[in-house]
Amino acid sequence: MRAARFHEYGGVESLVVEQAPDPHPGPGEIRVRAAAAGVNPIDWKLRAGALRQLIPLELPAVPGRDAVGVVDEIGDGVRGVAVGDRVFGLGGVTGATAELVVLSAWAHAPDEWDDDRAAGAGLASVTAMRGLNALGPLAGRLLLVEGAAGGVGSAAVEIAVAQGATVIGTASERNHAFLTSLGAVPTTYGPGLAQRLTTLAPHGVDLVLDTAASGSLDDLVALTGDPKRVATVADHARGQRLGTHVVNAENDSSLLAAAAELGREGRYTPRIEQTFPLERIAEAHAQAERGRTRGKIVVRI
Repeated sequence: MRAARFHEYGGVESLVVEQAPDPHPGPGEIRVRAAAAGVNPIDWKLRAGALRQLIPLELPAVPGRDAVGVVDEIGDGVRGVAVGDRVFGLGGVTGATAELVVLSAWAHAPDEWDDDRAAGAGLASVTAMRGLNALGPLAGRLLLVEGAAGGVGSAAVEIAVAQGATVIGTASERNHAFLTSLGAVPTTYGPGLAQRLTTLAPHGVDLVLDTAASGSLDDLVALTGDPKRVATVADHARGQRLGTHVVNAENDSSLLAAAAELGREGRYTPRIEQTFPLERIAEAHAQAERGRTRGKIVVRI
């Protein structure tokens, strides 16, 4: 199969598109012939070696964690999916930016999502849902999403609105119209947030989801007065120190299925900022590393 790979840790120049061995699913896994794969912050951090102590890789490695495609091989013990089904989902921490991808969590992709949207939905929706679930019931609550324009943040906004929350989202001013389109009340992040929220939420903020790791977690806890009313999916060290909910993404098919159902209902549409062909994987990673992404970056296989 053709795949993007890196043979050593380094910059985007370490990425090459080449032939790689075909993977095969083990028990409880499926393989898809991929149409597209998402690009997530963990992808370039792993490639750069920033996480090598925590998550050592066997090199060469194929970057990417989530993809969409048509099932072409099924492992032992798998039920509820057939060869030829179009699914999106998650594999290991690597392996998704390739023609053939093994998934350990998946759901049937809604017809309402094209391949780009389905490719961008996997990790973003699972991460957002786990962060929101840690905060408890959302109906009737006022939720602040820090970093609301990014891949996880934009998913969290739409999913929280679908669950009945009123959402305020922080982002740069260029993304305020985007946040409004998602159903959030926009405001800028950074110094003075508490004062801005006094106007937007005179009765205070009930809950906070941090998706940005912007160094604001102490202030976000102060806004609510209780670290257990705050969840972070991005600033784990600070969250553990402060006692907030600290959430990691998990390969959970039930969460993917819930996201897909919201997609069928028109209440969650993964937002894609830019797509790249596989041959331009280095450009996709460079764009992701620059940050300030509105929604997701996707590589078409």
